[in-house]
Amino acid sequence: MDTLQENGLPHSPALDIPGRERTAKELGVCGTPLKTKGNNGTTERSAPGNHVTAEFGNQQKVPLVNLPAPSTTPLGLPGVMDAEGRVDESRLRMHIFKNGGVSHSERGQVWRFLFGVYPCSSTSLERPLLQEQLNVRYHSMKRKWQQLFPAAVRLRINGTDAELVAAVQYFDVRQDRVQLQAQNQSDEVRERLSFLELQAQVLFERVTFDLEELQEAIRIIDKDVPRTDRDLPYYSGEGLGNLLVLRDILITYAAFHPEVSYAQGMNDLCSRFLEVLDSEVDTYWSFSCYMEKFSKDFRADGLHRKIELEAALLKELDPQLHTHLITDSMESFTFCHRWLLLGFQREFEHCDALRLFEILSCDHLELISQQVDRARYQERIARRHSLEDKPVSEAQAVNTEFTFELFICATILLDNRDALLSCRNDVQLIQFTNSLQGTLDLNLTLKKAEEHFYNYCKRSAWDYMNGRCRTSKNKEDHFLFQLRSLFS
Repeated sequence: MDTLQENGLPHSPALDIPGRERTAKELGVCGTPLKTKGNNGTTERSAPGNHVTAEFGNQQKVPLVNLPAPSTTPLGLPGVMDAEGRVDESRLRMHIFKNGGVSHSERGQVWRFLFGVYPCSSTSLERPLLQEQLNVRYHSMKRKWQQLFPAAVRLRINGTDAELVAAVQYFDVRQDRVQLQAQNQSDEVRERLSFLELQAQVLFERVTFDLEELQEAIRIIDKDVPRTDRDLPYYSGEGLGNLLVLRDILITYAAFHPEVSYAQGMNDLCSRFLEVLDSEVDTYWSFSCYMEKFSKDFRADGLHRKIELEAALLKELDPQLHTHLITDSMESFTFCHRWLLLGFQREFEHCDALRLFEILSCDHLELISQQVDRARYQERIARRHSLEDKPVSEAQAVNTEFTFELFICATILLDNRDALLSCRNDVQLIQFTNSLQGTLDLNLTLKKAEEHFYNYCKRSAWDYMNGRCRTSKNKEDHFLFQLRSLFS
């Protein structure tokens, strides 16, 4: 049994991330607060959320990205967190959707609950212990592949990219500083961490790697990471060292998730988590939890399915535009998959893209909500006990695979309908979609997407009821009547 459960602590969603073997499924967690030397020479804990910096001669100060997260910091969202630090998950998701995201100052802490680092049921007193375990296990995982591939520990550079050379230097300074911090830990902390490290070694002892596949993943990662978001302030100057942190996260993920490994685009997605969370450990677990749900989108079958769904939705909303864009191979919709895969990262301003990502991740406006599930259950009960209804086949009135992100995508297409209709070949289509990058208005797009969503639900429900009522006298009991009521 995991130590967390033995101590009565809540189970972290991060512990459920699948690995290669059963032991890897029990993965867990984060690090003991680092200590720094105060001005008076005494050892002090770093304040939550503050950067500890390293002086290196006369060079710039280097922030330590892998500091522990502010696990005890309360959320400032009204009615979301109770006095002991537990989070009401439904209220959190509702707040994100209704307010169009959260503020920059709250985002890091909110994402730790939204993406599974912290269980919403955990208290402020429990989270530092959860974090400590997550830290130890992550670093144990990273050491395992580094010991097998010592040549891959450092990014190979040819010396022609001066910024990458600087990134490696900043990263090395940062790692040296982390080692110095570890030496200042108290005996109590060292003893506790030693036990957690022993536990982690037992968990990962039987985990094996496909060396050839992992080497190939590392090769692709080393090509993609240097091109990741280097225009962002987070990766400028001394922040160049964060590129090497991103690399370690991606390699560790590929090593312990061989069924997914690494695919192009994961670097941009993971970079988003690293920028917001500013923690190597928390980024790994958040990214892993997110990929548990969406890793299929990086496979060929997932790509084709997303394209099919977007094409089907556009056909419902605008048959003429659908006919113009569709081809036998669906190739004209490939650009939509890029939008969906990266959460419209390029199409909106960067700060708005972060807002949209958390809005989509709160899963509020979906056709698989609990309200719809309850209505569907009542429909089944009513039909089972009704003597008036004759058995009939129930047509699918709404496609529950039409997620809100598909409506966002369709809204962009509909807003640019005339321009798309004027495109006569794939080259013109690609040129047009590239011209949209960074130009879209998020608030306006969200408003229109929500309107399309509700209109689709209403129209589908009414179309179904018009045919269904011919065979049922008690339409009030039916699922789609109740679904229509939800949106009226």
